[in-house]
Amino acid sequence: MGLSLHAGSVLALLGDNGAGKSTLVKIVSGVHMPDAGGVRFDGARVELRSPRHASQCGIETVYQDLALCENLNVIQNLFLGREKRQTRGLLRRLFLDRNAMREEAERAFAVLGSRIPSLTSPVSALSGGQRQAVAIARAIVWRSRLVMLDEPTAALGVEQTANVHRLIRRLRDQGVAVLLVTHNMVDVFALANRLVVLRRGRHIAEMDPGTCTPDDVVGAITGSAYAETAT
Repeated sequence: MGLSLHAGSVLALLGDNGAGKSTLVKIVSGVHMPDAGGVRFDGARVELRSPRHASQCGIETVYQDLALCENLNVIQNLFLGREKRQTRGLLRRLFLDRNAMREEAERAFAVLGSRIPSLTSPVSALSGGQRQAVAIARAIVWRSRLVMLDEPTAALGVEQTANVHRLIRRLRDQGVAVLLVTHNMVDVFALANRLVVLRRGRHIAEMDPGTCTPDDVVGAITGSAYAETAT
């Protein structure tokens, strides 16, 4: 059974440790090649050869550790590896277009409705919630169409978690497809349009958060629901 994601919606991916969630994310983000099956994007089969290739296709991954460079400032993190350069003059390729990068960064945070104290502050000076905002803003700057978030509220307080929920809803409202990998049932029932459960590398269940309960989801994750059916 395949797993499908749709523009402007949030799909929660759940499963116990070892269920295959991280492997699936790594395949879609271009880190691993699948042993079987494949990935279709806009209806066409794609072979994602590397994380850079996945990014070029419009797929952005926000890992649990955020993959930010703490010694660099917000703008530098947003454009790391994709710096904009000036387009005028004989030596234009030697100079960064800092104004263009700042303006685009400001637009990205405006779209997300997120406030960062200073775009030139090092990321190490930001709170956990603000760092999540920086990681998610990359998807706006790079015009990503699919964003995968790995445990985005782990180790965050109540207020910061609420802010991250707001950021994810903003992404969804911008027409981005969001894959939310989480163990947090609050995140699932607050954000997801659909949820899929993996167990031992297999697609076990697909549910509507509006018509199921956390107990239903836990039963699918642990297999107890299927054990009860069998008896």
